[in-house]
Amino acid sequence: MEVLLSSPRGFCAGVVRAIDVVDICLRKYGPPVYVKHQIVHNPWVVNDLERRGAITVEEVEEVPEGSLVIFSAHGSPPEDFAKAKALNLTVIDAVCPLVTKVHNEAKKYHREGKKVILVGHKGHQEVRGTMGQVEMALVDDLKDIASTGWDDDQEVAVLTQTTLSVGDTAQAINAIQGKFTNAVVRNDICYATTNRQDAVYKMSGEVQLVLVIGAQNSSNCNRLREVGESLGVPAYLVNGPEEIDPAWLAGKEKVGITSGASTPEVLVEQVIKRLAPEKVTMVSGVEEDITFNLPKQLHE
Repeated sequence: MEVLLSSPRGFCAGVVRAIDVVDICLRKYGPPVYVKHQIVHNPWVVNDLERRGAITVEEVEEVPEGSLVIFSAHGSPPEDFAKAKALNLTVIDAVCPLVTKVHNEAKKYHREGKKVILVGHKGHQEVRGTMGQVEMALVDDLKDIASTGWDDDQEVAVLTQTTLSVGDTAQAINAIQGKFTNAVVRNDICYATTNRQDAVYKMSGEVQLVLVIGAQNSSNCNRLREVGESLGVPAYLVNGPEEIDPAWLAGKEKVGITSGASTPEVLVEQVIKRLAPEKVTMVSGVEEDITFNLPKQLHE
């Protein structure tokens, strides 16, 4: 068997920043450090940080008064900051700067009097954080477009979750523009999501199976699996080698491997070791050299 290893894959700049924030806080302030929502959507990363003293909670109210809390990379609604203030919490916001950009766009267009539409997945933590910024309508399904109740000539601004399928999002935006003639579109799918999907498109034509390494609750990982499936290649999302079904590998001579933006490379290495291929070939792709500054409280 030959393994084709997709590039780019794995951690994006926002994930690196978020994990660094928790790591620095554990070293600087000592445990426990509270984290609202999983810092990134990967259990290996979360468990590693929890072993060192991070405590993951889903609600701000679970954090003891006066403690330090880190808000996750996915972004949080303003109400969470208000709750933290009421509990006298020290907040360090590890939100990805590209998600913050979407929040700022939403507030800008709302101030201008436009109705805001967010294309995204209902219930996802990033969507919850974005929709808390201003009043807006969520389009998770094309039928949601008609349910806004707005006139066709209403001025609207279209924003997107950063981890969506590039193809599905284009379809949704086209449908929105078909409904609202005065639509301003900001496609906010992040560079890492786009690059990883493009890499899977490139790789899928050469393999008989695609394994996406990452968590089931990771939006960008699920989109990578869907890319492979859309090209007619069997594709599976696994968090590690123990989740691989040997039946998937029967008769497969070329297997493609990629990983989502919140997946550590150690899990990719474990999967390759489990497959024990005769050959591993790197598929060249876009070089990523993006980095983000730490939150201002940690600059020193």
